[in-house]
Amino acid sequence: MKALISSHLISYSSFFIGCFCFAGAGDWSNWRGPNYNGSTSDSFSYPEKFSIHEGLKWSFDLPGSSASTPVVNDDLVYLSTVSTKSETEDGKLLAICLERKSGRLIWEKNVGSGYQPGNGDGLAHKLDSKSNYASPSPVAYGSGAVFFFGNGDLINLNSDGEIVWRKNMQKEFGDFCFQWTFAATPTVLGSRIYLPVLQRDEPVHGRGRSNAKSFIHCFDLSDGSVLWSYERKTTAKMESRESFTTLIPYQGDLLLAGGDFLSSHDPENGHENWRWGTWNQGHKQAWWRLVPSPVPGNFKALVCAPKGAPVYAVKIPENHAKVKVTSLAWDSSGEKQVTSDVPTPLYYRERFYVLSDLKKNLSCLDEGTGEVVWSLPLPGKYKWRSSPTGGDGKIYLMNHNSMVLVVDADKGVIIHQTKMGGTYDDLTRSSIVLNRGSLLIKTNEKLYCIH
Repeated sequence: MKALISSHLISYSSFFIGCFCFAGAGDWSNWRGPNYNGSTSDSFSYPEKFSIHEGLKWSFDLPGSSASTPVVNDDLVYLSTVSTKSETEDGKLLAICLERKSGRLIWEKNVGSGYQPGNGDGLAHKLDSKSNYASPSPVAYGSGAVFFFGNGDLINLNSDGEIVWRKNMQKEFGDFCFQWTFAATPTVLGSRIYLPVLQRDEPVHGRGRSNAKSFIHCFDLSDGSVLWSYERKTTAKMESRESFTTLIPYQGDLLLAGGDFLSSHDPENGHENWRWGTWNQGHKQAWWRLVPSPVPGNFKALVCAPKGAPVYAVKIPENHAKVKVTSLAWDSSGEKQVTSDVPTPLYYRERFYVLSDLKKNLSCLDEGTGEVVWSLPLPGKYKWRSSPTGGDGKIYLMNHNSMVLVVDADKGVIIHQTKMGGTYDDLTRSSIVLNRGSLLIKTNEKLYCIH
């Protein structure tokens, strides 16, 4: 991430330092990595040829499946899941901590409150067939990790597995208004936690409430107290108001996509600095929920419109220029339209890499012009929905069936292909983590460390 250059940042840089330390330099402390864009710029070499046997450093048997991505801080790996392998324990929301070097279990905690929204379907750990409450990823900080689950449970645990504090977002702010199980991942900066809840304004499937509003919430990391809640307004309709994206830090501000537009917010108070939109002209589409998070790079933010629509590179004002509405640098519409409905793109070595789950290809785009440098068709019959990650000149991605590809970032050719899960695995969606020369690959049943 580029150096913070604006004097505007100095006024609040102290809270980034705060009383909590950042995760170790270069560690994969959040699901999009140390640069918040899916990449690592460290000097380690990362594996090219591997399998469930070759290059295996350790593996850990998971008590259940989830779409969340593991995170790393120093010698600890944190992950979340739902217990689904035992009828007596089905639905437990689990926070897990492993030793990074050996994969040894340090602790496993059932941290779920048991909260269910009104008129729920009675399932203990999910609201739909595509996901479960452990789809959000944990976020590591200097002395612990924050876990969020789709039923609204937000928990801060220290590195010993002790609960520092906990709360339930639905109890405190009202039941969520989402058609699908809510799955936004929090953002931790210094001594603060940020969590967006961008939802529809009416009940859906018997859940939620009328006139619900969308907010960005900010909590104190030390005690969970609410520092502020900022209403994020939109004229989007119905499902198009719903967003499952993460707040992404860039140049001292926070980028957020959803409700048919992209916006930038001040971390001190949530106030909107600028916005761009919309990909939904006239807000005609009422079923355009948003899944991919924005991806910043070289004063542009890539946002993906849903369901086959283009991707858009939005100009980020430099030096915190005072603008309310920013402009578009380029978009991917045309004969070779690039699109992503679910995976969040990657920014690596001054290029954007867009994984299309709809077209089953991986495209490399010139950051300045949006020109397609190369486009790679992807093998297999399963969907590719794990957000790609990059480092050491390579791109790593995984499909629903736990097939892993290693792709040359410059040439756009497959270097290696291997199956990491069971024969009939489906819905594997965790991103591959790059940390200190090792890969963490999470399937439905195991977490593998490859070195």
